[in-house]
Amino acid sequence: MENSAQRRLERVSGHLLSPIEVNNGLSQVLIKGAHGKHEEEGDPVVIGGMVLDIHATPSLPLNPRTTTPGKVHYVLGGVARNIAECMSKLGTKPYMISALGNDMAGKLLLEHWNSASLSTEVAAESNTPVWFEPVSVAKSRRIVSVAKYVTFASPNEDELIAMANALSHENMFRHIERDSNSRCSVESLFQFLKPAILVLLEKGIKIVAVTLGADGVFLCSRGPNVVRFSLDRTKKYGVSGQLYDKVVSSCPSSRFSGALQIERSSHLFSVHFPALPASVVRLTGAGDCLVGGTLASLCSGLDIMQSIAVGIAAAKSAVEGEANVPSEFSLATITDDARSIYSAAKIPFHQSML
Repeated sequence: MENSAQRRLERVSGHLLSPIEVNNGLSQVLIKGAHGKHEEEGDPVVIGGMVLDIHATPSLPLNPRTTTPGKVHYVLGGVARNIAECMSKLGTKPYMISALGNDMAGKLLLEHWNSASLSTEVAAESNTPVWFEPVSVAKSRRIVSVAKYVTFASPNEDELIAMANALSHENMFRHIERDSNSRCSVESLFQFLKPAILVLLEKGIKIVAVTLGADGVFLCSRGPNVVRFSLDRTKKYGVSGQLYDKVVSSCPSSRFSGALQIERSSHLFSVHFPALPASVVRLTGAGDCLVGGTLASLCSGLDIMQSIAVGIAAAKSAVEGEANVPSEFSLATITDDARSIYSAAKIPFHQSML
């Protein structure tokens, strides 16, 4: 008897694969990732790009109008691919929808990562939570047509402003002028971004995680009950099960119980999670690993606040290495960092819906 995953794949392939073959050098990718024997309903799905990044580093100071010697490195990339790989290394095996060129880069990517897919239309019909990662300012504006189907969104500051302007059909929100030599307080930053966050929540997005780089993450929802969101995972095994057990023991959900009671009448609930100091090598995959680490944690059964702490810990590991996604994650390091982040998280703001 065919399993449910195969049935889902066949259903999606009918939506994705055109009956007319287009010979344009692109291949639509619909392949199944390697799963262990513990396959179950509700596997996560990542939809987006798989690309080969080219990192060029000059060996000498740049001189105009002449050749500059240096080194070029190929790095497996693409926001969706990075997120999916991060999830896989933290114990969650996602499916993936993507499209690749029929060339050297595409073959390298396929050799490294086998993936499978499920369309966001099917997710909406099944009442499945959907995470929208904006990727860029230009792409973030695509939220307009799907906002009511989105459970989570994870914009940075610029993407948040672009999304709020697109959803409100006005250009009333402006980017914050932040001096690179001085940082404004977390409270001031929140008050500046709060009106834009409210637009996203009012348009139907349930939870907004605003990524702030070195300033951490604002996790916002229309009420404290939503921020306690978690996925019911009754089967925990392998790395995913170990992650769940370690984080639950070191990041108890009871830590926020008092604050949740105090803020229960509020229409806007926010928690600030700080970032940890890191020995930065590259920033390319930090945001992708933040999302991947958070999703892997949710799929393991952790709640969204515990999961965000793990996501920030995964981002810290990413910036300290050369690749977009670390070759492996130390579960002990991730857990220790997540505990520090979770312990330092605060609800310091006066929160009310204007």
